[in-house]
Amino acid sequence: VQLQASGGGSVQAGGSLRLSCAFSRSITSVFSAYAVGWYRQAPGNQRELVARITSSFDTNYADSVKGRFTISRDNSRKTVKLQMNSLKPEDTAIYYCNPIKMVGSTWTPFGAWGQGTQVTVSS
Repeated sequence: VQLQASGGGSVQAGGSLRLSCAFSRSITSVFSAYAVGWYRQAPGNQRELVARITSSFDTNYADSVKGRFTISRDNSRKTVKLQMNSLKPEDTAIYYCNPIKMVGSTWTPFGAWGQGTQVTVSS
């Protein structure tokens, strides 16, 4: 499964960005069945799941972004968006998207990691 994240950039604290995750054409027919997660990785840190959306449009967020980030999906366009508001310097990271599935009690990515998109927030 191939995904591509885009929309990153540099903003000042308090600003907004909207990230987009596009799926490859080859999985068009099953896109709506996938749960999708947005991850981020800051230098020296492990990659963390910040938001997820299921095939039934249920959403969940990490505590660090709750109330500021919004994940959404458009099955007709095969895209998943991450609206990021009230950005903080600690949101600075490379952001990735990946399809996810439940393994035991943990949401686990199962696609290939793309290059991600850099988000830099200055104070």
